[in-house]
Amino acid sequence: VPMTWDEALDTLADKMMELRKNNEPEKLMYMRGRYSPTSTDLLYGTLPKIFGTPNYHSHSAICAEAEKMGPGYTQGFFGYRDYDLAKTKCLVVWGCDPLSSNRQVPNAIAKFSDILDRGTVIAVDPRMSASVAKANEWLPIKPGEDGALAAGIAHVLLTEGLWSKEFVGSFKDGKNLFKTGATVDETAFAEKQTHGIVKFWNIELKDRTP
Repeated sequence: VPMTWDEALDTLADKMMELRKNNEPEKLMYMRGRYSPTSTDLLYGTLPKIFGTPNYHSHSAICAEAEKMGPGYTQGFFGYRDYDLAKTKCLVVWGCDPLSSNRQVPNAIAKFSDILDRGTVIAVDPRMSASVAKANEWLPIKPGEDGALAAGIAHVLLTEGLWSKEFVGSFKDGKNLFKTGATVDETAFAEKQTHGIVKFWNIELKDRTP
C-alpha cells in the first residue's frame, strides 16, 4: 500500500511501542548493511540498547568477521588474509566464488587463468558460479552437506595415510591405526602442530566414509 514517509515512520513507531507495552522488546530485530554514521552510531549502536533488544546484527557477521574466523581457529590469526595464487597449483574453491565476491576479486581474476594453465581448479558449490564455470572439476553438493563432504575427505586422508606427517605427526610404532569404525588409543599417536586429531577421529570421523 503506498504511503508517505511520515506514515511509514508512524507505523514503525506504533509497532515498536506495541512491543514495549507488551514487555516484548526482544521481538524487535535490527539488521544493517554496510556502515554509515547514522547506521553505526544511532540505529545500530544506540537504538537497540535504549529499546531493550539484544537482537541487532551487522553485515560483518556474515562478511568481515566471518572471514576472520577461519584463520582465527585454524592458525590463531584473527585477521584478513590473502593467498599465494601466483604459485598455486591446486586451487579448491569451496562455498565461495573468488572471481566475483571476495576482498581480492581483481587479484583472483588476474591469477585464475595462470592457475588453470599450470594446475587444477576444483570447485565445491551447489550453484553454477563463475569459478565453477572455469573449474576443471565441479562438485555440485546439495546445500548444507559441506560437513558430510569434509568428513568424508578427512576419513580417506586418515585411513589411507595421506595426511602430512611432518605437520600433524604420526603413530609412534609407524603403523596406521586409522581403520574404518575402529577407535584409536590417543596415546599411540605423537601429535605435532595439530590438537586432538585422534580424539576427533574417535568421536566423529571413524564412521564417516564417503
